[in-house]
Amino acid sequence: MAVLINLKICDNDKACGGVAVCPTGAIYYDEEKETLAIDNEKCISCGMCEKECPIGAIKVAKDEREYEILKKQIEEDPRRTKDLFVDRYGATPLSEFFMLDSEDVANKVNSKNIVLIEFYNDDSIQCLLKSIPIKELLKDFPDSTQFYKVEITEALTNEYQIKELPALVAFENGRMIGKIEGYIDEDNKEKLMNEIQALKNK
Repeated sequence: MAVLINLKICDNDKACGGVAVCPTGAIYYDEEKETLAIDNEKCISCGMCEKECPIGAIKVAKDEREYEILKKQIEEDPRRTKDLFVDRYGATPLSEFFMLDSEDVANKVNSKNIVLIEFYNDDSIQCLLKSIPIKELLKDFPDSTQFYKVEITEALTNEYQIKELPALVAFENGRMIGKIEGYIDEDNKEKLMNEIQALKNK
């Protein structure tokens, strides 16, 4: 009948899985407006987009009554879009503040301070809502700790022996002291925080 998207919890990314699985193009990414969009004239209520969304932001209403209920739930959702859009481990980079060019990595890791670099590529990007904010990862580190996000290159993959993305690599005094490979989401935050703590204590 109709698709609704709760943009208060959706990162509105063109790589949306719901777009990828929609058989009719009812849900799509509008390049001009830079947002997910819906053409409910094309929706056949198959529910594939709803099943594909890992955070429950996409809902498919089977009739007009259900549509109005879902619409009201979204309108009354107390979460705020601005709270979602903070830089997170494994998610789309948002702030230029954390971004680092691949050719500058060697200079940055020679710092006397602890330097954490998250290596990623387009295929490793995950939903914001399921990802852990950078500020949480850094909360037990000294204020002098530096954090960067770097799009991986073949040279960096080889140099740091990275096998899985995203990869969080820690350096101190120019020496690599450890790394964490693979995406870890909010549901498994304790695991990631324990691994981060182990890096800090090396």
